[in-house]
Amino acid sequence: MILVNTKVILLVGGLGTRLRSVLPSLPKPLAKIGSQPFLGLLVRQLAGQGFRDIVLCTGYLAGEIEREFGDGSTLGVRVEYSREIDPLGTGGAVKHAEPFLQDLPDFLVMNGDSFLEADFAELLRIHRMHGALATIALVSVDNSARYGVVRMDESGRVIEFCEKTGRVCPSLISAGVYVFSRAILNRISVGYSSLEKDVFPRLLTDGIYAVRQAGLFIDIGTPADYAHAQELLGRMASYERIPAKA
Repeated sequence: MILVNTKVILLVGGLGTRLRSVLPSLPKPLAKIGSQPFLGLLVRQLAGQGFRDIVLCTGYLAGEIEREFGDGSTLGVRVEYSREIDPLGTGGAVKHAEPFLQDLPDFLVMNGDSFLEADFAELLRIHRMHGALATIALVSVDNSARYGVVRMDESGRVIEFCEKTGRVCPSLISAGVYVFSRAILNRISVGYSSLEKDVFPRLLTDGIYAVRQAGLFIDIGTPADYAHAQELLGRMASYERIPAKA
């Protein structure tokens, strides 16, 4: 296995309010898929592709996540924690984790409540090829009503971020997987902010690229999606063997 010398930020501090009816006492990333937590699947996926250094950005019920994963050694990785006292949103969480990202040219960021079957090292390669400030993994969905839509040109450069329209139509959306160059940290303010709503739209002229992905994508944000996520178990063997190319 090729080790990927890139740190991964996993955003796991959200409140998960839409899942409270089926998950009243646990943070959303600890929702069980079969016999293991959803977040455990993400960590195993990363470890299977050669990533070894992971920072969990915790917030809501942070202690539960920290007790579950400890230092990460049981999964073959090294886990550190960037713990939020108050909710910071996706942008604020990345900025809060800045002390863990010293001297790194770039890093991978993933939402802790969605799964994307993809080759992350290839995403890193494309990001570096473009010299991008940020590179976003996109997926096509049949119903984009509850997602923001991303539009890009033929070169893969993002030209527009569209807010949720509520319309049922096929579109390209962010899969919640990003590669960031370190310089992006200088463009995110301390405090609450959203990557999707506050950070990315301001950076279009700075060079944000997107890469369309064809693999399985599941977001466990609603009870229906959480039920659908159980099919991940049948794909585990295949995604853990995706080769690392960085």
